[in-house]
Amino acid sequence: MNRTVKERWNIVLSGYPNSGKTILAKRLVADYQCFARVNVDALREMLFNETPPSRDEYAVYALVAQTRDTLLKLGYSPVIDSTAPDNVTREFLLSTRISPINELLIILNIDRKILTERSIQRNGNTNLITAWDKRWEQPKKECCLLKFKSNNMKEFEESYAVLTELLESETHPFKPEFRPRLFPINEIRKRLKQFLT
Repeated sequence: MNRTVKERWNIVLSGYPNSGKTILAKRLVADYQCFARVNVDALREMLFNETPPSRDEYAVYALVAQTRDTLLKLGYSPVIDSTAPDNVTREFLLSTRISPINELLIILNIDRKILTERSIQRNGNTNLITAWDKRWEQPKKECCLLKFKSNNMKEFEESYAVLTELLESETHPFKPEFRPRLFPINEIRKRLKQFLT
């Protein structure tokens, strides 16, 4: 399928291992020629042949950020396929100096029982779930958050329909002009002084 979007997106997928991030990323890249998948685990394995954490996570994420920015400069919209369980990682992956860009954090929601079954079937244990639980944080940036259900294919398709409608829309809350404007420190001081006098 060859669907189109009118703007560039920086999409970060966040969710437990086996929650459906890779299926979603591959589907987006297959449906939209302007999207490109950046897989953090594949990059880590390619560089160091290690599972997370590798001997140099800084190098892995520095390359992810560089790849993201290069893709954006070339007119592609990156889909970053990463567990990204904490806000520091999410913020890092969403932050870029390339503009204008629509940022979107997609949290994959999945029932714990189904997640456990998938993990045992794929890995033989639930160690990755336990490791992820220790780092999980509720997302801070509610302005660019989409919850994506993937307990079964019906839910996946329903969530995907909502996502594609958002991506193809010309009016949506994730446009840069709808984000709160941050004032420089001098402007903040000036406004505070005016308020106090």
